[in-house]
Amino acid sequence: MPSVLITGASRGIGAAAARRFAAAGYDLQLLARPSADFSALADELAGGGSRVDLLPLDLGDAAAIPAALADFIDRCGCPEVLINNAGMAYTGALADMPLRRWQELIQLNLTAVFQVCQLLLPALRARGGGHIINVSSHAAHQAFPDWGAYCVSKAALVSLGRCLAVEERPHGIRVSTLTLGAVNTPLWDSETVDSSFDRRAMLDAGRAADALLYLAQQPATQVVEDLTLMPAAGAL
Repeated sequence: MPSVLITGASRGIGAAAARRFAAAGYDLQLLARPSADFSALADELAGGGSRVDLLPLDLGDAAAIPAALADFIDRCGCPEVLINNAGMAYTGALADMPLRRWQELIQLNLTAVFQVCQLLLPALRARGGGHIINVSSHAAHQAFPDWGAYCVSKAALVSLGRCLAVEERPHGIRVSTLTLGAVNTPLWDSETVDSSFDRRAMLDAGRAADALLYLAQQPATQVVEDLTLMPAAGAL
């Protein structure tokens, strides 16, 4: 069976993607911070036909990533597909943003993606290829007041994906970016986000998961480099 590693897998888009990929016959490698949601998802998926391996890990802790992920890959194998989904948001003017919050957001939205990719690249190269899918936002291409740090992190993520794509193409590794408008996920309930958007107009996390599966199921001879999915209402 093909396998997929999904970060930020405990809820929202990550959990929806875990369900979609399991239904499509993938073995699952799920990475998320330890939580009741993560344990409940694992219990839910354990009864299916997919193998489910869990890595409880906080990607906000840069120093903890290398050893924990390397050990996990040694034990569970290198996946064919990597979905970098974990992320956070922060609302507030750049002029007033605490440095601690800036560093936290850049670590989770950008640097952790770099770390995870870098750790998997040798194994992906050794197996002759693979597929990296980064979950980005339309905020990468448009500036929004009080969302500056988030916009910067997602714009950098898009650039990281493009650079990885050209460097790893000779090794058979494909890179895609899923660009999303607002998705109704628990992100909007986090203590770093203050927003009054109408969540009923947002994308459903299941639809985002469908898009991830579509990208992953492209034949090895082609790649969808950037797929954009927006609410019909546009940017909220």
